[in-house]
Amino acid sequence: MPQYDSLKQQMERSALSITSNIAEGFGRQSFQDKKHFYIIARGSGYELLNQLIVAKDTGRLGEEEFDKLTQFSLDSTRLIHGLIRSLVKNDNTNS
Repeated sequence: MPQYDSLKQQMERSALSITSNIAEGFGRQSFQDKKHFYIIARGSGYELLNQLIVAKDTGRLGEEEFDKLTQFSLDSTRLIHGLIRSLVKNDNTNS
């Protein structure tokens, strides 16, 4: 199943992108840099969610596993969104 290997690798890259961009943003000094990397991380979360849907729709992922991974992906993406909102709120109060 070469296509599955390709999808699996893309999912791994998306997941790695999430954590890497959060780390990159955390290491940045400016508000804009932090926000930029956190937004990229959130986008990678949605990319991973799309890939989970493709994996389920093509029969590569069972319903139970899909539900579990999708919920984890959505929860993680919501946390990243909260991080962005908190960053923006704190920047607005410091202005």
